[in-house]
Order: sequence, then structure tokens, then C-alpha cells
Amino acid sequence: MNTRLFVAFIVGVSLPSIFYSAIPSAFANSEIEELRDQIEDRSSRLSEIEAEIARYNAELQEVGAEKKTLQSAINKLEVERKKVTAEIAKTETEITFTDLEINKLILEISKTEKDIKSAEEAIGAIIRAEYKDGDSSLVEILLRHERLSDFWTALQAHESLQHMLALKVSELDDAKNLLQTKRDQNEEKRSDLSSLKAKYSDQNELLVNNREEQSELLEITKSEERNYQQLLASQEEEREQILKELRDFESQLQFILDPNTIPAPGTRVFDWPLTNIIVTQFFGGTEFAARNAAAYGGRPYHAGVDFGAARGTPIMAPLTGTVRAVGNTDAVPGCYSWGKWTLIDHANGLSTMYAHQDLIAVSPGQKVNTGDIIGYIGNTGFSTGPHLHFTVYAKEGVSVRKFNEIKTVTSCGPASTPVAAVEAYIDPMLYLPPY
Repeated sequence: MNTRLFVAFIVGVSLPSIFYSAIPSAFANSEIEELRDQIEDRSSRLSEIEAEIARYNAELQEVGAEKKTLQSAINKLEVERKKVTAEIAKTETEITFTDLEINKLILEISKTEKDIKSAEEAIGAIIRAEYKDGDSSLVEILLRHERLSDFWTALQAHESLQHMLALKVSELDDAKNLLQTKRDQNEEKRSDLSSLKAKYSDQNELLVNNREEQSELLEITKSEERNYQQLLASQEEEREQILKELRDFESQLQFILDPNTIPAPGTRVFDWPLTNIIVTQFFGGTEFAARNAAAYGGRPYHAGVDFGAARGTPIMAPLTGTVRAVGNTDAVPGCYSWGKWTLIDHANGLSTMYAHQDLIAVSPGQKVNTGDIIGYIGNTGFSTGPHLHFTVYAKEGVSVRKFNEIKTVTSCGPASTPVAAVEAYIDPMLYLPPY
């Protein structure tokens, strides 16, 4: 019995400190503390960069309100370039921040694993000591002691040891659960890091697009305001003709919408495709559409919802789906239309389209989940400024065609575009959260 009592004493003294050290808040490891300090520094830097980005957003609103001149267009591109550069700096800092958190988690996981191993060895010592005397009955223990008081002391020590063993096994389970939690956090951080690196790559491409657009604009206009205004007038005229032919083509398409194949109107099935929602034009016969019927091919209604946002703002999938097609009407001379667009099919009978993107971040056939980044706000195609044009279709009523299958007199060539019968267009606000 003396052996068991000695083991109980040693374990009773050592195990509390072992398990206390397994709790994250009690880590005193200098490496972990150093990483925490670095994480705090990066967090402060992130706040500074976010304030800088907010200033650029405010500048973009001011520049965007100016009369459309060559100088205002150049100024806007310059502010957009600065904003994207700041976004890149922010993402770089987020990558470093996440990397530091991963390293901190790795150290904590290693320390917790060592604590668990020490605890298991200590518990094993208790179990082995208990096992050696485990065959003794209460009668045998009583007979080994001359005085009854010695027997009760030994019996209490026996019960106390069993209670401590149960307690330490419970603490060991807690430590193992903590370890699993940290491993899960580590996996989540690694996933975040992978997404951030992809975002960083996208943002660098946005910066390249901005510089190329600025160079092209200066090359085409030869830095002359007159040339710029002539360019705008020519684009407007060609766009009106393209849209008229597209609308005439769509009006001939036959489609009867079965209401049972789509969600009931008013049912929220989509999340917002942007973090900050500013609706600049709703669906249908809006005031702007009525005043500018020519801008919509002679049909005075807007076949989607426009969301205002700064160039480079991430666009998120509002619902899980599969990318059916992507396209870029700007890749074909004379096709003043959607610019860079994406069409996604959803399992509920609806399809969604995202136009005027600066960068498409998905490819045909790709599965996307709600909240995944699918592209970035741009000003491609014929657009009065950076925004997202968001269209919802009945999935069975929309197809992807080439403009040269539709056109009669326009110069637009084989650029692809979604087309749908009038009845297949649906008001997106019917399926979005309350605005």
C-alpha cells in the first residue's frame, strides 16, 4: 500500500501543473508570445490600410460624379489603381497575419501533444500501481492491519486514489478535445490562407487590367478630348443597334414559364452578391429605362438589377451552383455589351448572370458554393461606371448564343452572350433578402 500512496502523492503533485499547462490561456512559451505580438502588429496595420481604402472609395465617388471627360476618366483610373494597390497591401498583410496564426497554432498543438503524452504516462503509473494491489479483498486488507484505524486510513487512500484517477482521465479527455479543436482551427486557417493567396493573384491581375486600360485609352484618344467624346458617341450608337437586334431576337423566342419549376416569388433563396449593397437601378420599367429606351434596345425596361460598387470589389455567389458559361464581349471588336460576364445554374430552376466584371474568377463546369468569390466588379462592356449588373432567369429559358447568329447589320462578331425569351427574365429582388 505504501507504493501506491507514494505514486498517488507524486502524481497528485505533478498532474495539476501538467494539465494546467495544456490550457491555451496559460501558455508562457516565449515563441508563442512573440507570435502574438507580431499578430497584434499586423492587426494594427490592417486597420490603417482599411482606412486608406475607405479614403479611396470616397475619392472614387467624387470622381465618378464629375462630367465624363478624358481627364475625369484618367483620374478615375488613377484612383482605382491606388485603391487596388491598397487592396493588394491589405491582402499581403492578411496573408502574413494568417501565416503567423498558423505558426502559433502549430506551436500550441505541439505543446498540447507533449502535455497529453506526459499525462498519459502519469496516469499509466497510477493504473499499474493500482493493478498490483487490485486483487486484495477488503477482508485481506483488514487482516493485514492490527488496528482498525489503520485499515480505514488505507481504505480511504484506496478510494482517494480511484477518485483522482477518474479526475485525471477526465482532464486528459479535455486536453485531447482541445488538441482536436486546435487542429481544426489550423485546417481552417490553412484554407483561409489558400483563399487569400488566390485573392492576391486576382488583385494583381486587376492592377494589370487597370494599367492596360489606361494605356489603351490614351493611345486611342491621342490625349485629345475631342477624340474621347467621338469615341463615346460611336460606342453609344453601336451599342443601341446591338441591343435592338438582341431584343428583337429574344422577342421571337418561345418560352412558357411553368411557375412550379421555380421558387415561389417572395421566397428568399439568394444571398446578396456583394458585401455592401447599393442598388442603382431596379428591374423592369424603371424611370431611367423609360427615359432611355434606346439604351435598352427600344424596350423600356431594365432586365436585371444594378449594384453600385468600386472597381475590384469581390462578387460572391449568392447560392450554390454550377458555372454554365463565361464570356467577354470586349474581346470582339464592336460588341458593346456585357463586357466580362458569368452565367451560373442553380438547382432550384433559376440561373443568374453577372456582367461588367473586371475579372472573372471561375470557369465553365466549376462548382461554386454560396459566398465563394466568382469575380470582381468592373467597368467592362458598355457601362456608365463600375457596377454589377445582376440578372435572374428561369433556367430552362436562357441559352448562350453568338452575336453573329443574331446580328443583321451590326459589326459585332462571334462574341457569346446569354439570351432569353422575355418571359424567362425574373425580378432578382423577388428572391433576395429585404432591401
